[in-house]
Amino acid sequence: METQAETLNKAEIAAISRRIKRPVVLVGLMGVGKSTVGRKLAELTDRTFVDADTAIEDAAQLSVSEIFKTYGEAVFRDGERRVIARLIEERHGVIATGGGAFVDPETRALILDKAIGVWIDCDIATLVERTSRRKTRPLLNQGDPAETLERLHRERAPFYEQAPVRIVSMNGPHIQTATMILEAIDRWL
Repeated sequence: METQAETLNKAEIAAISRRIKRPVVLVGLMGVGKSTVGRKLAELTDRTFVDADTAIEDAAQLSVSEIFKTYGEAVFRDGERRVIARLIEERHGVIATGGGAFVDPETRALILDKAIGVWIDCDIATLVERTSRRKTRPLLNQGDPAETLERLHRERAPFYEQAPVRIVSMNGPHIQTATMILEAIDRWL
């Protein structure tokens, strides 16, 4: 049985990678796999990978949850935008963003202008299962996670849809989603 990952060979991956002249910025709801798929995509394309939330935590010396709790979402989003701008400027190959980053108009404009925005979408049931593994997601710490994720998807989809590339993540090997992203970027380029 041929898998999606087998549809591109090393030469094809290298050819697509050479055409990518800007950082690839992954956007989408928490739990879609931006970080795990991002690492695999960076490995496939021989590029660097950075998780924007990790970079924010390193810069602030606080966790994302602590920043939200202490300073609020507006302060977090401002810092997030500055960190993402720096990461793009540093020319990181693949950047995973937090779920709300692309909703911010300035951050979205920055990504659309200076990077290739890729929306990783996913069904809510899969997101609930994936996000239940960690209790460090501030927006899921109150109420029913499925209802929260459905609401966030509804609210954020109009923003995510502005990304020029969209793929739907499913349960399966990360290489499959990474390859789908490469194929979608290839079609978009």
